[in-house]
Amino acid sequence: MNLKEKIQKEKLPLTDNFFSNIQKYKENLMKWNKIHNLTGARDSQTIDEFIYDALYPIKFLPKCDTLLDIGTGAGFPGMILALALPDTKVTLAEPLAKRASFLQFIKADLELANVRVVKKRVEDMEDEIFDIITSRAVTDTEMLLKLSENFRDEHTKILFYKGENVYNEIPKNMNHKIIKTKNRHYLLLGNKID
Repeated sequence: MNLKEKIQKEKLPLTDNFFSNIQKYKENLMKWNKIHNLTGARDSQTIDEFIYDALYPIKFLPKCDTLLDIGTGAGFPGMILALALPDTKVTLAEPLAKRASFLQFIKADLELANVRVVKKRVEDMEDEIFDIITSRAVTDTEMLLKLSENFRDEHTKILFYKGENVYNEIPKNMNHKIIKTKNRHYLLLGNKID
């Protein structure tokens, strides 16, 4: 099953131009990655797995106006979510210049009005409250919660893309839900988790 079939099977509410944008994103990522080493995903199949992994939470995330992705890297999950959620203003925090440049290029190339790339560590950003905060493969949950303190309030939902170790990282003082797929554990945190 190819990426498009796999995504369509999940019945995710995607825009008509999503798949053409994803194709352009993939082609550019493959080109840039050869020179700049943006991600460990080196082949089309691995990139497809990363894209699917980034998209899956659309099934259970609430609709939101603003989203912050901490440590976006080459775009997982933040840029992929931005492509899938054109009505959400997505801020991609990425301190490494080569990755931030790539994200800026994708934003311009695909004319993504809903994307803002911030070339800073999240702790150096100005305080701002977001509806949803995401992060994948950055650090442990406790540190991510500390890094995101100035960007959330009691209404913010937090989604961390985790592995099996997630069970050792569940914060004791927060409502949580773990959504499991074959290769991923999604840790959803917030006051009202259904």
